[in-house]
Amino acid sequence: MICGLIFLIGVFKHISIKEMFMTSIGLAVAAIPEGLPAIVTIMLSIGVTKMAKKNAIIRKLAAVETLGSSSIICSDKTGTLTQNKMQVTETFGETAFVLELGTMCTDCVRGSDGDFSGDPTEIAIVSIAEENGINKENLYNRMERVEEIPFDSERKLMTTIHKIGDKYRIITKGAVDVLLNRCEKIYKDGEIRAIENSDKSSILSKNEIMAGKALRVLAVAYLEVEYLPSSIDSENIEQNLIFVGLIGMIDPPREGVKKAISTCKNAGIKTVMITGDHIQTAKAIAKELRNFNT
Repeated sequence: MICGLIFLIGVFKHISIKEMFMTSIGLAVAAIPEGLPAIVTIMLSIGVTKMAKKNAIIRKLAAVETLGSSSIICSDKTGTLTQNKMQVTETFGETAFVLELGTMCTDCVRGSDGDFSGDPTEIAIVSIAEENGINKENLYNRMERVEEIPFDSERKLMTTIHKIGDKYRIITKGAVDVLLNRCEKIYKDGEIRAIENSDKSSILSKNEIMAGKALRVLAVAYLEVEYLPSSIDSENIEQNLIFVGLIGMIDPPREGVKKAISTCKNAGIKTVMITGDHIQTAKAIAKELRNFNT
């Protein structure tokens, strides 16, 4: 009754209804502490309902309270800040051979509808290869895939092994700096020769330039051998390779991300992007999302 009376007095004195409502609730909670859990639950429920109307689903009510006091938000880049729709825009090296090796060293497959399914990065490589007249199925018919060393985030490489007549072709793709350290030779101008420090400097420089354009860059290398070791692992297979080239692809920012980051900034919330991409690629994406000019 007292809370109601105070509410009416506040309204009579032209104090906003919302402010008086919250004041009355505060007085009620202070008078009856046992009602606090119920009041908190109701207010959190109201918050959840409002967020749901804006397509933000909360599984636990307590998360609303935690979110309200957040000062830092960490977000994955690929598929969250970006669309996860990769598109190859640039290559370095002899394009046809780079794309041939790149498309063979993938796990994506063509479905009954004619579209490829699998990792977006690999779909982008296979798709651009096909646009250049290089068909993965035809390559596999000529060079059967017999072994593989799957990608893992620690070594940052993936390898497939193919049978070519009486020999085997080892194809490895992955992080430029990692793969380059495993190459002893380079394929350039149709010839294979020992890789020199000047070659490595040129490759790393090109990688920096491509990454600065917000491109995700993968290196491609290979090796042909007459026999395979008894143990198919990174130590025995991913060594003494021949460097071939680089593949650069872009993942455009997701619509609405710039506005969301701006809103967080205005609210005093720091946003942190988490990614395994090259640091220059990450910086380029961050600048674009925050509308930086430099």
